[in-house]
Amino acid sequence: MKIVILPQYTLRITLIWIVWLLSACSVNEIQRIPPLKAHESWVMLPFINHGDTPDAGERAADITEALFRSLYNARITSHQPSTDEQQIPEFNQQKALDSAIKNLQSQGFRYGLTGSVQEWRYKAGLDAEPAVGITLNVIDMVTGNVIWTASGARTGWGRESLSGVGHKLIEDLLDGLPLTE
Repeated sequence: MKIVILPQYTLRITLIWIVWLLSACSVNEIQRIPPLKAHESWVMLPFINHGDTPDAGERAADITEALFRSLYNARITSHQPSTDEQQIPEFNQQKALDSAIKNLQSQGFRYGLTGSVQEWRYKAGLDAEPAVGITLNVIDMVTGNVIWTASGARTGWGRESLSGVGHKLIEDLLDGLPLTE
């Protein structure tokens, strides 16, 4: 039996190629800020859906809220819009978000967690790979300013679920949120 030893540069090139291949499925940009306090009062704000998939913003917000609770062991209040039957629901999602921030500023919340969905769908084709694009924002509820943002896109393989790919992406983005106890 003959053992073949690859030259050092061949091994390095192979490893670089494997890392590149595996990382080609995800792109993330996460803002670096000083740590925020996890024990402060947080509120989950609505997400804006820029994609073509109905209710993608609500799906992403639900996953984000659950992951935020489990990753940081933090309390976050779910924002429920007014259910006044006389009021017509706001179809402009940006106005709905702005209205929620304005209405919640007087309720003592320190931070708001919101985001937007750019893509939440299965790609066309034989494999129908899931594709997700998400942006997360932390709002300072005192000033109304965005103090942290992270954005990413991820695709999966044909056998993966859309919500599973979204879950992985949102978890990766939230991992970049610096929180202290």
